Amino acid sequence: MEILITGGNGFLGHNLINALQARGDRARVIALPTENADALIQRGVQVIRGDIRDPQLVAAAMEGAQGVFHLAAMMGAWRSMEDYRSVNVRGAENVCRAALAAGVRRLVHISSAMVYDMARGRPATENDPLAPLDEPYCQTKAEGDLLVQRLTASHGLPAVVIRPGTLFGPGDRLNFGRIADRVRAGKMIIIGSGHNAVPFVYVSDMVQALLLAFDSERAVGQAYNIGNDHPLTQAELYTAIAQGIGAPPVRIHAPYRPLYAAAYAAERVATLTNNRIPPFVTRHGVKLYGAHNLLSIEKARRELGYTPQVPLRVGVRLATEWYRQQLAPSTDSPAAAERDPLPVN
Repeated sequence: MEILITGGNGFLGHNLINALQARGDRARVIALPTENADALIQRGVQVIRGDIRDPQLVAAAMEGAQGVFHLAAMMGAWRSMEDYRSVNVRGAENVCRAALAAGVRRLVHISSAMVYDMARGRPATENDPLAPLDEPYCQTKAEGDLLVQRLTASHGLPAVVIRPGTLFGPGDRLNFGRIADRVRAGKMIIIGSGHNAVPFVYVSDMVQALLLAFDSERAVGQAYNIGNDHPLTQAELYTAIAQGIGAPPVRIHAPYRPLYAAAYAAERVATLTNNRIPPFVTRHGVKLYGAHNLLSIEKARRELGYTPQVPLRVGVRLATEWYRQQLAPSTDSPAAAERDPLPVN
């Protein structure tokens, strides 16, 4: 089967392509002109240079595809709401409308567990209303999620929405690599007591879920949370990383509420200065790592047959082994690491 993957040159995309090729599917990806996609080209993947914000480019890339995995998104950077909306909403709409015009069999859209308020004392389920934090990433991922649902209901788009926790694994520089950098540098902090659940999911479990959603006829028109129902706490996560990379344990704590308030103030300064002064910490980062974030995966278990295969402690061990082999900071510069002491999703 011919499969188009937007954002296929990223961490998740590479893992998904491995699985697709192993089962005999042919993959093509849309990658930005500035991305190094040599590894994909060497594996026989067709690389289409362009941007999902260009509807004509997306339509051309979609021709002949039977299925689509829409992974591309803006994340992990402090940018304006308009910048995020242009990719996470209008870009998603371009992909969906091109899929409709091409008559694809299935589109799997990656949303985020951050479209919920997970910190409400019980695991968030797919029946809960979307309640994103009022910041660019969470807001626009929720808007994109709702857009896909509307096009499914009104135009018969054969789509499935996946709402994953925070992905990690070997090769992940956005989340795991940045945390490990800070732990190794002695700059990581524990928000609050550290006993809160962190909604991580190992990358191979996410790939499993994507393929199950793609293949299941029952999944069309549905949304599924994907994570691990045996989460690590924030403190357990940092301790496991420190032990795995041979770094001192993280001992410094910062209270949640004052740090959240400081993040809000820093975001306001960034907005008022037209982002000339980026926030040193964000509410997204504080909430993701410092709140007790619980996510139910019962619907995916019941309807898709999804079962996490990699215990999170094992996943952390595998990721730390990869990290030790790299021995390179994952941030662009030491200054960037100091500006952003909390990872973002």
